[in-house]
Amino acid sequence: MSFKIAFIGAGSIGFTRGLLRDILAVKEFNNIEVAFTDINEHNLEMVTQLCQRDIDENGLKIKIQSTADRREAVKNARYVFNVVRIGGIEAYQYDIDIPLKYGVDQCVGDTLCAGGIMYGQRGIVAILDFCKDIREVAEPGCLLLNYANPNAMVTWACNKYGGVRTIGLCHGVQHGHEQIANVFGLKKEEVDIICAGINHQTWYIQILHNGEDLTGKLLEAFQKHPEYSVTEKVRIDMLKRFGYYSTESNGHLSEYVPWYRKRPDEITDWIDLGCWINGETGGYLRVTTEGRNWFETDFPNWMKEPAFEYREELRSKEHGSYIVEGLETGRIYRGHFNVVNSGAISNLPDDAVVEVPGYVDANGINIPRVGDLPLGCAAVCNASISVQRLSVEAAVSGDDKLLRQAMMLDPLVGAVCNTNEICQMTDEMLVAQKQWLPQYGKAIAEAEERLKSGSLIPVKEGYEGAARLHTKTVEEMAQDREAAKRNAGAADKAEERPAEKM
Repeated sequence: MSFKIAFIGAGSIGFTRGLLRDILAVKEFNNIEVAFTDINEHNLEMVTQLCQRDIDENGLKIKIQSTADRREAVKNARYVFNVVRIGGIEAYQYDIDIPLKYGVDQCVGDTLCAGGIMYGQRGIVAILDFCKDIREVAEPGCLLLNYANPNAMVTWACNKYGGVRTIGLCHGVQHGHEQIANVFGLKKEEVDIICAGINHQTWYIQILHNGEDLTGKLLEAFQKHPEYSVTEKVRIDMLKRFGYYSTESNGHLSEYVPWYRKRPDEITDWIDLGCWINGETGGYLRVTTEGRNWFETDFPNWMKEPAFEYREELRSKEHGSYIVEGLETGRIYRGHFNVVNSGAISNLPDDAVVEVPGYVDANGINIPRVGDLPLGCAAVCNASISVQRLSVEAAVSGDDKLLRQAMMLDPLVGAVCNTNEICQMTDEMLVAQKQWLPQYGKAIAEAEERLKSGSLIPVKEGYEGAARLHTKTVEEMAQDREAAKRNAGAADKAEERPAEKM
């Protein structure tokens, strides 16, 4: 088979190298074209060198087309993988630190809450430009496989405004599936699950083992588990209150709802610092910063280590390669994908992006009808969908009134801040990130004037949050080189979750 796959944001070592391994482990794909593009030419060069070395040592003849010219990279592509982080670590730092001054304590801040909303403002305006290139120069019918967060917002914008068929992909469902099997003492393949909801707020609405539905036994199993009873307190409490387990990690879930992170003195009651994903303040910012710094420093050693082996049994659980394989070879793949609802979940809005089961084969990507979510689960999702819709429309139009409304309606921001605080926080975030927000020129100029006026609401300058850990230096990371390398090279930076109490 011969077709072209392009990676936008290919300087992301974790996603790019792992996804390429997954794709090239498919024996029929040994002669495809591969293109990498990134605005950071230094990172692009390093990742290209590493991936080309992998290809060469696996005996393939593929030569990566590596270019900073995005249109050249996507030209004639049948599939485009989007793995960008618009603004990089610099912008992400603002997403975490500015809200902290107003008491909004986030663990991740890339999907909802103040950080996720602003990440969407940066990402959507850039990714709609990607869509323009895809429409104009990619192969007709090109499929955009979006791994970028905020996944639902970006996927929503691409489908509604980008004119490009887009599927959003995430590994959250697989993680929770493994946990559920674990609490029952079963193997993952022995437990069949159906998940439905929205990205990072998807619910295991059916859990089957040998035909028996285990959903009603799940709460007791989690409460008795020696590790998860400590590390997943938010998810267990949500399971207790709503009757269904959520796909998303303890730290992620805690920032999407109004109950667990609104009072600094209570945050540590719900989280655990054994692993960042359990709820650490700014945890994902810390590990991504450490990973970037380590890769920059240690890259020469990576080139000396054994190459990735392109073997079927070494493929990751990421959906992307299996979707391409199903479409191209006809092999059937079942996963959970983020798609425009269009009635798949009957009590969520049709225009929203939902995460639901999907089947892939040579006939395409097929989404079954799930029906109604349980009423409480649907209510939690609908609260987030309202924020997502406002955020998408704000990002596309540059309307800061919609942006402020999104912030006010966000569950955690609204639980912590009043409307004046929210508007001042939004002004600060717009001004700090103006280089990535071309659609907000007029609004940013007005925000700058307000911030210069002097009549500002007092904030907690320098506040580090309720559970902030130290970001390691390269020298500190060098004390455990293997752990540093795993972090830097991982797409899923929460795969290793040590069970340590605070």
